[in-house]
Amino acid sequence: MPPPRSGHDETRSERRVDTAAVSDAAIVAASERLIALSHAIHAEPELAFEETRSVAKTVTPLAERGFQIELGVADLPTAFRATYGDGDLTIGICAEYDALPEIGHACGHNIIAAAAVGTGLGLAEVADELGITVVVLGTPAEESGGGKVLMLERGVFDDVAMAMMVHPGPVDIVGARSLALADIGVVFHGREAHASAAPELGRNAGDAVTVSQVAIGLLRQHIRPGQQLHGIVGDGGVAPNIVPGRAELLYYLRAVDSASLDELMRRASACFEAGALATGCTHEIRTLAPTYTELTPDAALLCAYREQLASLGRVPIAPEFEAQRPLGSTDMGNVTNVIPGIHPVIGIDAGGAVTHQPGFAAASINASADRAVTDGALALARTAIAVARDEVHRGRLLQRLVQRQEEIR
Repeated sequence: MPPPRSGHDETRSERRVDTAAVSDAAIVAASERLIALSHAIHAEPELAFEETRSVAKTVTPLAERGFQIELGVADLPTAFRATYGDGDLTIGICAEYDALPEIGHACGHNIIAAAAVGTGLGLAEVADELGITVVVLGTPAEESGGGKVLMLERGVFDDVAMAMMVHPGPVDIVGARSLALADIGVVFHGREAHASAAPELGRNAGDAVTVSQVAIGLLRQHIRPGQQLHGIVGDGGVAPNIVPGRAELLYYLRAVDSASLDELMRRASACFEAGALATGCTHEIRTLAPTYTELTPDAALLCAYREQLASLGRVPIAPEFEAQRPLGSTDMGNVTNVIPGIHPVIGIDAGGAVTHQPGFAAASINASADRAVTDGALALARTAIAVARDEVHRGRLLQRLVQRQEEIR
């Protein structure tokens, strides 16, 4: 699909350039505050659905600019919706701000939140000119909990015609890919007994875990490319002299798409069943969070974003190598399966560290991370402006929105 086209006459083209310049100027003027916001969120990491301080920090500059703030949307205390303008094309910018247990912002969500705010501030300056409504969406619990999935299901995205966000990583990737993900817990129920005096009376749920883990390890030899299984023991018993009557595995299953994930779930479930059968235990598999689907970025928005990123002097990896760099999994995949959207990666100098490593957490407030906040906001805002100015792509987005709203009804 071709990139958004220029305006049809010189006057409109000049106005488009002026619009981008106005937005750029607003973002640059706010850059120190955006960087301070990124550092402030980083300094007080909060886990999924507990991001109260991060939400307060994120909405403050938006409220001061005149955005209408709705807190606790979708019945999620740390979700928000900040709205500016009243145009027919509603542009959603997703902010994330949850951290990881113990290693804090090792996924750089502080950068995501600050860049989202910057994008919102830039677009607010030109909302009337473009005929757009700017919506910054605070989406909690991306690491575990699926805030965007819940917000999507509960109608928060119903009027959004296009959705965007930018995620930090070691390199720039425009068409970032992700894996579908299932977050499950497997509980085994056995029978407690004295491990020395009467072991024959016990049914060892811990052994059921062991057998299941061995079976999973053997299964890994025969799964499809792109399928992954990884997990930990969440509960292995209470004392060495008590046969464990309860044990639990916590597992992530991933695959290139939802169909492949369903297949992997069936095969993994047989491994858990084998553990229970071999040890005389029972078991249950629980879904702990909404299932994430794979990213399906919109081709036209990707094309526009790639163009804007190049104008900032950034050189992303070549498109033919993008599919070789899976991002992991994200609930933004669920959004892009419903709404035209993008989830590019913006590069920072992490000294060789990758996301979910302590070194990446440390790098998320270095000079390159600070630049990523500003560059991310500039690139997203320019992308929105280019698409909003293009009659073909604007019409396509609005038509998709009407179709989706009819399906919702």
